[in-house]
Amino acid sequence: MHHKPSVLVRVDLDGRHVRLVVTGCVTELNHRALCPLVRRARTLVPGIAVVVDLAAAQHVEPAAVELLRWAAEHEDHVRGTPAVEFLLPPEFPGHGTVTQLAAWAGARRGGGAPEPARRPGRPRAAPRPRLAG
Repeated sequence: MHHKPSVLVRVDLDGRHVRLVVTGCVTELNHRALCPLVRRARTLVPGIAVVVDLAAAQHVEPAAVELLRWAAEHEDHVRGTPAVEFLLPPEFPGHGTVTQLAAWAGARRGGGAPEPARRPGRPRAAPRPRLAG
């Protein structure tokens, strides 16, 4: 499974607000891909308000959020600009595959959904001899 973020940049027409809407996966390993985007958004116009919206992301690691916050606070090129605001989901979502597997395992243990019936396989025929030729 690929852990990639996808970012949509929304700039208000008045040039005072930028929202980076992040979907996909935000992990400790790939959070660095977002740092240049946040830096660039902060340098568009002096005093611009930047919001990083992670509410729609499918997978967010808490460590990645902390690293993003730290990078935004310690960026030398954007001193004097407003702090970056982070919109987070109510609870950090796990990766969809893991969640589906956990739900499936829980249903199996708890007697939830029955296991699908298996069809008996057909007996395989012996291979035909090949003619030399």
